[in-house]
Amino acid sequence: MRVHFVAKSANVKTGPIPVTYSERDTCPPSCGQRDSCYADAGFHTRMTWDKVPQRGVNIDELASKVFRLKANTLWRFNVAGDLPGVGEEIDGAAISKLVHANRGKRGFTYTHKHSARAIKFARFATERGFTVNLSADDAGHADKLAETGLPVAVVVPLDTPERTTTPQGRPIVVCPAQTRDDVTCMTCGLCQRANRKVIVGFLAHGTRAKKADAVARKVIPIKLAA
Repeated sequence: MRVHFVAKSANVKTGPIPVTYSERDTCPPSCGQRDSCYADAGFHTRMTWDKVPQRGVNIDELASKVFRLKANTLWRFNVAGDLPGVGEEIDGAAISKLVHANRGKRGFTYTHKHSARAIKFARFATERGFTVNLSADDAGHADKLAETGLPVAVVVPLDTPERTTTPQGRPIVVCPAQTRDDVTCMTCGLCQRANRKVIVGFLAHGTRAKKADAVARKVIPIKLAA
């Protein structure tokens, strides 16, 4: 597996934090957003993602780069791509290396891999400071994933207000970097907080936003919070 490491992101939403891109074949076929993936919808993100096999480093080299980050550095594993492992598979050894390298830092990521083994390693990483958010395709799906006790992120329809709830009443807060011009991942850090009480919602975005919006609406409409 090759991973492209960017020491200082130029993305206005993440802010100037370290980020990575993993090869496309890490994405699981079961992902409900494969046809509406935001990472394929933006020219710059797609171009960077396509060049990972040429630009990327192996997991040992990546771990070395992460290990050398300053203490308490907030960094995002995967602007595009998923946890190590081809498709639905999980490379536990690679995840362990990242978890070890992340000690003293604040790494976070998202995954559409939801098998029992994937949940096991997501929990292993999260409990050790490398926060893995389980990615849901709609609010009903978010309720199901939240039952694991792990942090959850979900794609929400374009007209979703800043604060809503899932069908079972769990609070959803739309990503502050999407609703406020003065907020970035660097200044927020909500997705890295494994013990948060809210599900983070991401408004469907990119050139395929309408497709993502349709997926987010497919089960049960999101209810407004009281």
